[in-house]
Amino acid sequence: MSDQFRSGYAALIGRPNAGKSTLLNRLVGEKIAAVSNKPQTTRHRIKGVVTLPEQIVFIDTPGVHKPGHLLNRRMMAAVHDAILSVDVVILLRDASVSTGNGDRFVLELVKQSEKPAVLILNKIDKIREKGELLPLIDMYRKECDFAEIIPISALKGDAVDAMLKSVVKHLPEGDPIFSPDELTDESVRTIAAEMVREKILRSTGEEIPYVTAVVTELFDEETDPELTTIYCAIYVERPSQKKIIIGKQGSRIRDIGTAARADIEELLGKKVFLKLFVKVVEDWRNRGRELER
Repeated sequence: MSDQFRSGYAALIGRPNAGKSTLLNRLVGEKIAAVSNKPQTTRHRIKGVVTLPEQIVFIDTPGVHKPGHLLNRRMMAAVHDAILSVDVVILLRDASVSTGNGDRFVLELVKQSEKPAVLILNKIDKIREKGELLPLIDMYRKECDFAEIIPISALKGDAVDAMLKSVVKHLPEGDPIFSPDELTDESVRTIAAEMVREKILRSTGEEIPYVTAVVTELFDEETDPELTTIYCAIYVERPSQKKIIIGKQGSRIRDIGTAARADIEELLGKKVFLKLFVKVVEDWRNRGRELER
């Protein structure tokens, strides 16, 4: 292996809905992280591997927010752990919205890390006049010594290659961490559950996304080589929430299953039988054992 080969870890951090998971999926070329317009879509650290041939292991983290339940506190702990364990910190900022206290809090996390940091101004496809970015760039440049500031569109793919080249410069020399054909260390069981949860987030209102969790309880690829059988349990906290997930005459849970199955089939490249059922576990977000599951 050449002495010039670089490989390392880069954390994607930012506020909820900054576009971290959208960017991760684009970078690896597969849907491995759930994406929705609801805050707290990402609940744990997800690794995505990009081999250029230099290798960057991106760590997608939960959106930085004020923790309430034990679940939220663990999500924020995942953010702090990621910052401590990486070589480069990437601050992803939605450039199409005004600066708030949450943005300043995330910026402080970056400054405190004392690690090479790259600022990514995302969602430039939503900005008509690119000159509007200049005051934002100036503000961040004054606040923190960023190695680079790069406007991108994770959705459209604009300037993503420039971002990759920038990150590589700040990685240590070393052998690859993963084999070149690996995209993530997430199990397919976990990704399947995340695809189901994504469809729940997209099809329900304000309350339900925060009280649901999905666990893959059966994943069988061996019984029938041409068909993967998956059973997923959807957890909620109250019977009334279970009714909302199921929908009138089972219509909502059927639609969730149909949409999730399509994503899982695309990922696996084969037919999938997906069975969903709903379990009520009161206050699961504050129960350590349930959170471990």
